[in-house]
Amino acid sequence: MQKILIVEDEEKLARFIELELIHEGYTVGKAADGRTGLEMAQSGDFDLCLLDIMLPELSGLEVLRRLRRTSELPVILVTARDAVMDKVSGLDLGAQDYITKPFAIEELLARIRAALRNAAPRAQASETLSCGGLTMDLGRHTVQYNGTEIKLTGREFLLLETLLRNKTLVLSRETLMEKVWGYDYMGETNVVDVYIRFLRSKIDDVFGIKLIHTVRSVGYVLKE
Repeated sequence: MQKILIVEDEEKLARFIELELIHEGYTVGKAADGRTGLEMAQSGDFDLCLLDIMLPELSGLEVLRRLRRTSELPVILVTARDAVMDKVSGLDLGAQDYITKPFAIEELLARIRAALRNAAPRAQASETLSCGGLTMDLGRHTVQYNGTEIKLTGREFLLLETLLRNKTLVLSRETLMEKVWGYDYMGETNVVDVYIRFLRSKIDDVFGIKLIHTVRSVGYVLKE
């Protein structure tokens, strides 16, 4: 069953779309602001994202820009009727399609079906990253060590993916912060260290190995 994420701050509209999608046989997730929507979209749990442009916390275009750093999740933008530049910017950033408010639900459903059909061939070509016995399947959004699955949150997955893509290279905390949390992240500055500990507790500590190394005063590196 295909799963669709609705990122929309208009509660009544989001609920209406949700009910229509459920009626069509989809599973639905919802977010009412851009930051939450981005985290859910990055989780790997969805087949398509219906993304409003005018959102609190992060705009839809900013959500899309950050999402495209790590994910090819199909995105359909929801725009204001005359927002031509939003449409152009969204397509340039990697959106598959857009629809303008107000819209007929039949048109939205048709655009969703088309986007899912076009995305299907890409979903079959799964990319795999590995280091030692650690393997990450990006298409299936899974991580295993010697065949044993490791459950990670969306943010932990992104951090590990960044380390795997740059294995044997030392990445500074600032680099990891920008790639995983975004250059304008306003949270705690030690967030990288905290999430490195989370990864170590689920990988190194559980399997009695040492893949994630600290380079004092510089950052972290993933290597055998």
